[in-house]
Amino acid sequence: MGKISNICVFCGSSVGGDPIYTQATQSLGKLMAARGFNLVYGAGNIGLMGVLADSVLAAGGEAIGIIPEKLVGRELAHQGLTELHVVETMHDRKAKMHDLCDAFLVLPGGIGTMEEFFEAVTWRQLDYHCKPIGMLNVGGFYNGIEQFFKTMLSSKFLRPKHAELFFVDTDSERLLDRLTV
Repeated sequence: MGKISNICVFCGSSVGGDPIYTQATQSLGKLMAARGFNLVYGAGNIGLMGVLADSVLAAGGEAIGIIPEKLVGRELAHQGLTELHVVETMHDRKAKMHDLCDAFLVLPGGIGTMEEFFEAVTWRQLDYHCKPIGMLNVGGFYNGIEQFFKTMLSSKFLRPKHAELFFVDTDSERLLDRLTV
């Protein structure tokens, strides 16, 4: 594994219904900046995406955003980023995020967050990349995903070696430590 500089974080365009999600996101952003990790993300100024970027930037870190032109038109692009890349489509956005990062983290989020997570895991399974993928399980948010992977494994839809394509932790510091092992 090479040196980790840029971490792509997938997270919600909403802050969710529990303040614990915002607190965990702010904490992660400060920790990323303190450890010298750059944020690569979807460039949003709302939800956990905006919270994370603001937290990284406020702590002196760098935030690189990638957003489709259609969402810029809706005034959803964060205007204070270190770098803002405007691309044509959502597919272009994900490809650019994948190209710019050395590792992936997943925070609480909705359908888009899950789609991004599953694509990163699928691409790793198919050897399109070997970047580490970590999931921050805030307040049990991802307990169901952990169980789902166990079900796929026990039902023989997932090989044992593929059950370790990503890891889950409840602690941001341990999660970042595991990315760099």
